[in-house]
Amino acid sequence: MLKTLTSLRPAVAAMSALTVLLLVSAGCATKKYVGAKVAPLDKKISELESKDQKTDASIASIEQNVSRVDERAQAADRRAGEAANAAAQANEAAQQSGSRADQAQRSANDVRSALDQRSAELEQKMAAIDNFQLIGKEVVLFASGKARLDEEAKKQLDAAVGTISAHKRYVLEVQGFTDKTGSPELNLELSRRRAQEVVRYLTLQHKVPLYRIHVMGMGNAAPVADDKTRAGRKQNRRVEVRLYSADPGAGKNTTARAVGQ
Repeated sequence: MLKTLTSLRPAVAAMSALTVLLLVSAGCATKKYVGAKVAPLDKKISELESKDQKTDASIASIEQNVSRVDERAQAADRRAGEAANAAAQANEAAQQSGSRADQAQRSANDVRSALDQRSAELEQKMAAIDNFQLIGKEVVLFASGKARLDEEAKKQLDAAVGTISAHKRYVLEVQGFTDKTGSPELNLELSRRRAQEVVRYLTLQHKVPLYRIHVMGMGNAAPVADDKTRAGRKQNRRVEVRLYSADPGAGKNTTARAVGQ
């Protein structure tokens, strides 16, 4: 039996070696097979990963573009809002301007109406001027080179005021004169002072309203007598006070008086 087993050892060893060889061969074949199958899969996986990376990059770019578009859209919305606000403000300003224009037109109409009324009143007054008639004249004389009223001249003006107070619609014309003694400039100033002295007396002593008095200095421009004589020069140194009235019946009893120094 032992011999038999001994004789079988070489066969068993050979079979073991063959088995090992087969196993090794089988392992190598399996590895090659697996390698042949796995390599294409790895390649495809790499390609898919590369595509995924490109896709991710494209998505990121798209998202970036979308973000930019969104920012532009928001900016456009803000500009649109600002434009709407500006339009609303412009509309309000236009309404206010229209309101001011209407108010200005109303004011212009009021002014035009007032001017028309004033013009009508002025026309009436101008028409009434033609109705004023001379009803009296007082001639007050002055000393040579003087512009002072003496007592006789004051009494004369006092009497004239009695005639003035009898009228409701009247005006006074006060004109001052001189003789030809002295320069024309000095005579003009002296004639003004004489006329103003008469006006001052009438307004202060008899409360004659100034708006009813028209005063002017005439110098030596209108002599009423021969200036070469003493008596003539005396008549030329004068102030004439003319009373005009628009009352009914005025002018029927026109008077003129002169009191001199």
